[in-house]
Amino acid sequence: MRRTQQDRSAGTKAALVAAARELFAARGYQAVPADEITRAAGVTRGALYHHYADKQGLFRAVVEEIERELTDEVEAAFATGADPLTGMTLALGGFLDACLREEVRRISLTDAPAVLGWEVWREIEAEYGLGLLVGMLEQARADGLIVDLPVRALAQLVLSAVLEAARMIAAADDPGRTRAEVQQVLGGWLASLLRG
Repeated sequence: MRRTQQDRSAGTKAALVAAARELFAARGYQAVPADEITRAAGVTRGALYHHYADKQGLFRAVVEEIERELTDEVEAAFATGADPLTGMTLALGGFLDACLREEVRRISLTDAPAVLGWEVWREIEAEYGLGLLVGMLEQARADGLIVDLPVRALAQLVLSAVLEAARMIAAADDPGRTRAEVQQVLGGWLASLLRG
C-alpha cells in the first residue's frame, strides 16, 4: 500500500522530533547543529525548514511533545488518588519526579526558557498545565475539601510556584534533595488550603 503525502509528512516530522529530542537531551540546544539533526533523522535540511521554519521551531515542537507527555503523566497520577487532595499530592510528586529526568531538566526547564524566551515558555507551560490544575482545584472545591477561593487565580499561582520548584530542581547541585525540599514546602502550602 502506498503511503499518502500526509503519512510521509507525519513520518518526517516524527523523525525530526525524535532525533532532535535525543540530541537536545544529550548535549543541549546550543551544542546541536541543524545538520546533525537532519542526518540523525535521515531527512534533508529542506525537510526541516519545510516543517519547522528553523531549528528553534523544531525545538519548540520537542518541548511541546515533552509537555504533553508530562501532562498525561500528571493526569494519570491524579486519577489514582482516592480523592482530589490525594490525587493532587500524587500528581505533584509525579511531576517533581519527572523534573529529575535529565531530558526534562535540560530541554524543558533549562533550555526552553533561554531558547524560546520566558514568555513563550510560560505560555507553553500554562497551555498544558493550567487547565489541568484548574480542573483539579475545581473538583477539590466542589467536594468541599479546600477553602473557597477564586480557582483560576489560585491555579495560576500554584502553577507559578510549581514551575519555580521545577527550575530549582533543574539548577540544583543535588536535584534529589531539592526535589524533596520543594515537595515539603509545596505540600505544606497546599495543605493550608484545606477546609478546617
